[in-house]
Amino acid sequence: MHNRSISEALAPTGQGEGDGDGWLTSYLDVLTLLITLFVLLLSMAGNGQAGSDSPHADPAISPAAQAASLAVARGMAPGATGLRPRHEGLKPRFKGLEMEGVSVAEGKGGITLRIDNNLLFASGQARLTRRGEGVLQGLVATLRDFDGRISVEGHTDNVPIATRRFPSNWELSTGRAISVLRHLVKSGLSESRLRAIGYADTQPLESNDSREGRAANRRVELLLTRDA
Repeated sequence: MHNRSISEALAPTGQGEGDGDGWLTSYLDVLTLLITLFVLLLSMAGNGQAGSDSPHADPAISPAAQAASLAVARGMAPGATGLRPRHEGLKPRFKGLEMEGVSVAEGKGGITLRIDNNLLFASGQARLTRRGEGVLQGLVATLRDFDGRISVEGHTDNVPIATRRFPSNWELSTGRAISVLRHLVKSGLSESRLRAIGYADTQPLESNDSREGRAANRRVELLLTRDA
């Protein structure tokens, strides 16, 4: 009994039943904090990596690089949607072209300069009028600067023609296209860049049922394209 009292007296104060495992609880608390910190660091690193595709992720990236990165991310990078049209970039050259009876249109094939027929030829004729020569001369400088191919295309309405020189609208439309081509060659354009085609009345712009529609269909078009 005496010895037991001495042992109890020598025991550390404040240490009751089960207090001997207190160090384990402290260890688990520290371990939990470390795991939590590790998870936080992984989460932050993941967010940083995901945001690295954004042009705003790194302030050291140049504005040009940021713009390119954003374009790629959005599928807008040059060439991302396939091959560029062969006539891309041509239309701005003719944006300031303001000539009465001459219009500019953009299509899948290229840029078209459309010239009203009454500016170029008399009815049923394929010889350029003086006015027509003047209209073409106003286009020569622009066409000379263009480095692609030029297709001269003649079009008529559906009113039949049957003369010795023009048995049908095929001959008339082709003859008008050739007259325009010859004038362009005479003005300094290379023959190797030009060709003449007659479509007769096969590609109307408007209905041939009205006078206005037939007038719109009588035309010469210059189709400008670049080689692929």
